[in-house]
Amino acid sequence: MIKIFLKILVVIALLIAILVLIVFLYMKQPQFGKAPAGARMEKLKKSPNYRDGAFQNLNNTPSLKEGVSYYTVFKDFFFGQSKRVAPAMVLPSEKTDLKKLNPNENLIVWFGHSSYLMQLDGKRILVDPVFSGNASPLSFTTKSFKGADVYTADDMPEIDYLFISHDHYDHLDHRTVVALRHKVKHVITGLGVGAHLEHWGYDTSMIIERDWNEHIILDSGFEATLVPSRHFSGRGLKRNGTLWTSFVLSTPSQKIFIGGDSGYDTHFATIGAQHGPFSLAILENGQYNEYWKYIHMMPEEVVKAAVELNAQKLFPVHWSKFALALHDWDEPIMRVVKEAKQRNMPLMHPMIGKAVKLVDTTHHEEWWNGLQ
Repeated sequence: MIKIFLKILVVIALLIAILVLIVFLYMKQPQFGKAPAGARMEKLKKSPNYRDGAFQNLNNTPSLKEGVSYYTVFKDFFFGQSKRVAPAMVLPSEKTDLKKLNPNENLIVWFGHSSYLMQLDGKRILVDPVFSGNASPLSFTTKSFKGADVYTADDMPEIDYLFISHDHYDHLDHRTVVALRHKVKHVITGLGVGAHLEHWGYDTSMIIERDWNEHIILDSGFEATLVPSRHFSGRGLKRNGTLWTSFVLSTPSQKIFIGGDSGYDTHFATIGAQHGPFSLAILENGQYNEYWKYIHMMPEEVVKAAVELNAQKLFPVHWSKFALALHDWDEPIMRVVKEAKQRNMPLMHPMIGKAVKLVDTTHHEEWWNGLQ
């Protein structure tokens, strides 16, 4: 009996070892990127935001709300999702020839979720582009909604500045970034993220990595400052090895808050006091849940954050492309529209792909109405 038991233990140990080896080899694939090392790692360790072997938020930020277990999250995610977590029909969109846009017009084109192109005072700025059709290292999972992927990397013009807020798959997409490499002049991102980009063929000279509250002079009249957000990072088993961030972008005529993923916290008021007012605040609004309220804002908090940033207009993003939470696909925009009206916050919510001039009125059509 003891011999049989020992044989069973050996078989189990062997199976575990094989499984670990398979996972290890699979995670060597390029889409997982590369962790910071060498001189980059030494620079990370000197950051005041890097402690105990990882980057930290300004305030304590649990992954889940107190009293909530990962079992509860997984159970609800697989068995408690709304039946309308994804639209039942093809989303409407507009295809704009981005390469023929008037370079003298200040405008924005939203590609769904957190991907958008801004044309500001003659410069082209692309933020968190995901054009591969999914937001996962597994191409058959986390697929984009039908109609939300009308643009590809080939449709993009030359990009002066590519801003990457953090290294999650719905913001830093391996296939998209590789396809854009020959079009991008400079990349602006947080500490450590450059390791992924270099691993994917980007030249070190193209990449500008900074810490929170560090300032960058991009060109005459163009400046950027990295500012805190309340979130986390990671593409593999280890979290928080790279910095997540938001950006303050100043151009000759505009000051724009480029918000990465963030839970609500005191940093919005601080940024507003230090860097505001903003002509436009672009804030994440979607993929939220009370279970993980510390790392993603509720729609009402999105409007509150815009007010505290001292923003003249709010553009809610991070919705209408992927189902990463339990809510209806259109719930984020309906809730944020309602709250914005109550707080008199002008709102931009154009259809996916539509080029919108920043001087235009913000009363766009509610294109999601009537969709199921």
